[in-house]
Amino acid sequence: MKVLFVNACVRSRSRTKILADYLIEKLGAKVDEINLNEDAPKPFDEMMLEKRDALIKKGQFDNKAFDYAKRFADADMIIIAAPFWDFSFPALLKTFIEHVNVSGIVFKYTDTGIQTLCKASKLYYVTTMGGYNPTDYGFGYIKALCGALYGIDDVRLIKAEGLDIVGNDVDEIMEKAKKEIDKMVG
Repeated sequence: MKVLFVNACVRSRSRTKILADYLIEKLGAKVDEINLNEDAPKPFDEMMLEKRDALIKKGQFDNKAFDYAKRFADADMIIIAAPFWDFSFPALLKTFIEHVNVSGIVFKYTDTGIQTLCKASKLYYVTTMGGYNPTDYGFGYIKALCGALYGIDDVRLIKAEGLDIVGNDVDEIMEKAKKEIDKMVG
């Protein structure tokens, strides 16, 4: 099974990464990791978009510009680890998603709508947050993409929240999240 791990954790001691590593260990999977902190794609500018559009129009999908999209579309399972920042996730992840969403690789337009070209049947979204937020817009965005473009119906949220609130037991919160992972993959 091909498992793609999209690591959007910026901090070296990221609590989100700790949970993602725990999930990967529990799955017993070998992963293809894209560490966005080390290998972040550049945000699109006009020249990059023109080049990309020309390549798509010619069907030249073997170009290096499409590496992220091909790795994403070819994965059987996807794990995204992204801390909760400003009601969403780090900008690195949004830029990555823009590089992934390529018509002709990840999905295609048909006369009846969008057809997915992704192989993945499951996506885990791992996040941690210092406070609490009943509406995690970051996860909601990823889940919407899974339904609209990627054809991934099994989208699971793993989160630990309240980690920075004075008086909360961080270790206890993290252990509770690990127990949720145990239930999900057990």
